[in-house]
Amino acid sequence: MTEATDLAERAGDRDPRIGLRAVSALRRLLEQLEAVQVRSARNQGWSWQEIAAELSVSRQAVHKKYGRQ
Repeated sequence: MTEATDLAERAGDRDPRIGLRAVSALRRLLEQLEAVQVRSARNQGWSWQEIAAELSVSRQAVHKKYGRQ
């Protein structure tokens, strides 16, 4: 079982402590994955507007979050 699959399963646990910890870990994993994909898109010449459109956010939001990296 992959880490993400395991976390997703635990996010549905009846014990809120387990579920909330899993949700928090999934959030961190998602942020890491997003950063990897944004870097990849920029390395391939994508504009901030193109990236923002795929993430359903504004160009300003994505640039603010990743523009300095």
